[in-house]
Amino acid sequence: MIFLHIDIALEGENALNKNYTQLYSSVPFLYIMNFPAHSYLFSTTFLRFTIFLVVFGKTIAVLKLPPNVSVPAVFVFGDSIMDTGNNNNMTTPSRCNYPPYGKDFQGGIATGRFSNGKVPSDFIVEELGIKEYLPAYLDPNLQPCELLTGVNFASGGAGYDPMTSKLEVAISMSGQLELFKDYIVKLKALVGDDRTNFILANSLFFVALGSNDISNTYYLSHMRQVEYDFPTYSDFLVNSAYNFYKVILLFHQKYFINSQFLLHPS
Repeated sequence: MIFLHIDIALEGENALNKNYTQLYSSVPFLYIMNFPAHSYLFSTTFLRFTIFLVVFGKTIAVLKLPPNVSVPAVFVFGDSIMDTGNNNNMTTPSRCNYPPYGKDFQGGIATGRFSNGKVPSDFIVEELGIKEYLPAYLDPNLQPCELLTGVNFASGGAGYDPMTSKLEVAISMSGQLELFKDYIVKLKALVGDDRTNFILANSLFFVALGSNDISNTYYLSHMRQVEYDFPTYSDFLVNSAYNFYKVILLFHQKYFINSQFLLHPS
């Protein structure tokens, strides 16, 4: 498993580092981009710069894998930065399957990407040589063969805070995990347990979200300001992120162990 993580951590640095150190200690390959807890400006700027590098990274090989490592599939969780159309058939203001979105996409079609063309999810799979686009899992036209090389569970408007997804009528992080579980069932039916174990044990998981919690839920709606000052709210987000990653890593451990058993049976 290769875990790429973009996290906006504005406060609670000690909790962030402590939790993540414990959580990721057993991950074989890990690229984490953490931001100084004391600097909102630096965090936001660095996030934008990171996205810029991913989008324009073909000439500088941002997605460099360790030697002898290949990635069979990519799975993405997050918000509108990564969403490739999961909100299209939802009744939500966080939807963009209409012009002028997609005007520079293939065929000028508005696919539900919050962009005039591709989004980082697409550039990642393209850079890795897996496929040109990462399809939304809820795309009604999703082909079974796409399941083998990865899908996108991200939903525009989502956040680590469950209230964020409710306010934006987005798929919450727990909802995205349920979609992932459903995906596993479909993948097993398609390729069997052995191949499923291999894919899930060796794939890349990409998580990008957090800005909606801060900008929309905390500052614009003021909903959380009644309960939290900002340092306490950011600690709440860190704990929510930790719990989400913990579930993902439990999945990884399960399928990695199964995959290793198949390679080296006792």
